Amino acid sequence: MSTAATRWWAPAAWVNGAWAADVLLQADTHGHWAAVTPGTPAPSDAEHLPGRVLPALVNAHSHAFQRAFIGLAEQRDSERDDFWSWRDRMYGVALRLTPEQLFDVAQHLYTELLAGGYTHTCEFHYLHHAPDGRRYGEHGGDDLAMARALAEAAQATGMGLTLLPVLYERAGFAQPALRDDQRRFATDLHTVLRWREALRGWALPQVSAGLALHSLRAARPASLRELAVLNAGDPGPVHIHVAEQTAEVDDCLAHTGHRPIAWLLHEGLLDTRWQLVHATHATPAEIDGVAASGAGVVLCPGTEANLGDGFCDLPRWLAAGVPLSLGSDSQVTRTWPEELRWLEYGQRLVRRQRNVAAAPGRQPATAARLFETVRAGGAAAAGLGAWGLQAGARADFVVLDTADPALIGLPAARLLDATVFAAPTRPFAAVYSAGRRRTPPPTAAERFRATLQGLWPG
Repeated sequence: MSTAATRWWAPAAWVNGAWAADVLLQADTHGHWAAVTPGTPAPSDAEHLPGRVLPALVNAHSHAFQRAFIGLAEQRDSERDDFWSWRDRMYGVALRLTPEQLFDVAQHLYTELLAGGYTHTCEFHYLHHAPDGRRYGEHGGDDLAMARALAEAAQATGMGLTLLPVLYERAGFAQPALRDDQRRFATDLHTVLRWREALRGWALPQVSAGLALHSLRAARPASLRELAVLNAGDPGPVHIHVAEQTAEVDDCLAHTGHRPIAWLLHEGLLDTRWQLVHATHATPAEIDGVAASGAGVVLCPGTEANLGDGFCDLPRWLAAGVPLSLGSDSQVTRTWPEELRWLEYGQRLVRRQRNVAAAPGRQPATAARLFETVRAGGAAAAGLGAWGLQAGARADFVVLDTADPALIGLPAARLLDATVFAAPTRPFAAVYSAGRRRTPPPTAAERFRATLQGLWPG
């Protein structure tokens, strides 16, 4: 469901990194901002928004299918539970989902993400094949059936989408073949490049495509070197999981002589198209190298906490000027205020300080600095241009619900701080993408319920 208004007036809006009063917002027929004009008296022919307006954000890293797994891995049956034991259980979900079930899961997830203030999602998509490991085309269907389910879910909800088909070739540095429970992921470089072009050929509104490499442990070095040649002229984003786990760092060092990020830098692969997902365990030299390359980093604080990954060196990433963005990843957290809260609170716990991300003298407000950082970084991660309340950007925004109990009575200048740190239950009264108000499809929740009950009877 959507509305068709193309002119809105807000009592205040977040423009150029600060609150501006009396803002007229005008969208063109393509769903992009034609003009954003502060200091404008409320016109009679514009829709008057009930609260302050923020740009929506990009969710730069998502595995939609893992929404079907939330809450099902929070028990421990052995002496140790970590990322690797979680991964084995997650594969059990990956082996079962059909394209129809993936649509139901993704449609529900995208409605949640929209409600959480995200209007564009980067899908790190490696669930390619049928459950038996054969391509869907071998079953008389479409090789891209699972990707199509994601795109259709995005279209049904109004979520913008950057599809990133993933190269997944091996099980580990010393495991040249995939495990049997990874059979749905198997790809080669030429197939991934061909799929990317096929996805672009769909020409769907608000849907674009880049590509991804699952990780250095899952992609052969020769494939990355070949990618550098074959992909030289393509402007689309390239994402890779990297340095999320200390075991991965140790294995990479043992087999290549370099830590993961250092290997990418040594090979000269990184540039402004690249996004390093997690990059949790990075040295100061690696951070400086990433900054020099122009690559970005996607942080997923909720998932990284859930999996026990560790803490990134946020102050150093910020000081280096590396583009940073947020990702919902495993979907345990589906709102950007909560992700930003996790990001800052983790740093406070490690350093036993407050307002770690603030920059006294430049940007003393922690929430504002983090918000502006991930606003710009998210656009880069998705391969988008301008993003925010500015001419030329897509007309994506959220309206703060100042009637939420956590936001009542606060000074207007502190509402972004409170949105992040006061934990409002539902901070957004309305969400718009491409100039249209987005509300959940009427059957989305029921279809999701039925799919989960089919996957997890009893």
